[in-house]
Order: sequence, then C-alpha cells, then structure tokens
Amino acid sequence: QVQLVESGGGLVQPGGSLRLSCVASGIIFPIYTMNWYRQAPGKQRELVAAATSAGSTVYVDSVKGRFTISRDNAKRTVHLQMNSLKPEDTAVYYCNTKVNSQNYWGQGTQVTVSS
Repeated sequence: QVQLVESGGGLVQPGGSLRLSCVASGIIFPIYTMNWYRQAPGKQRELVAAATSAGSTVYVDSVKGRFTISRDNAKRTVHLQMNSLKPEDTAVYYCNTKVNSQNYWGQGTQVTVSS
C-alpha cells in the first residue's frame, strides 16, 4: 500500500514562507523520484518540483529561485520550502510519485497566499 500524506499548508501573506512536508509509506522511498504538484482553481495540475533518487532537482520556471525541494530518505519525507510566496502560488499542493508506472497522490494541502 502506497500512501503519501502532505502537511504544512496554510494562509500566508505575500512574501512569506511555508514548508510543506510529505511522508511516504509503502515504497522503497530512496529509489523513487518524488514530486510536488499544485492545482489552482480553474487551472491544470502542474508539476512544481521534483527530486530524483540521484539528487537532481527540477522546478517549474515560475518557482525557480523561490522554492526548494529536498528529501530525507531516512525519514522517507520530501519537503518543499516555499519562500517569497506570491498570490499566484495559491493552490492545493500534492505530493506525488510513480511506482511501476502507476501514479500515487497525497490528499493535498491548501496553500493560500493573500494579504
């Protein structure tokens, strides 16, 4: 059973920071790429950041320089540090991984950036 559980969302003012966390179970965590997606109202779900098992990271252009994805394999947790938040970052953020060609998703955590 693969389970991903996100936490850390909330309401923050523009320019503020949040740190999202995702705890994974049911997988050999260190060998899988972990991803953060987000979906804003009226928009498609988009990949925000990814962290591979080899340590590579990728980011969507809109968050480069502001967000940092990291992983703690011992704690089977992936984090998304979100700095300099903007209203356009408002979305439900989802933890994701693909195992044997099947996507798994967390329940999502709401991030709202508003003054």
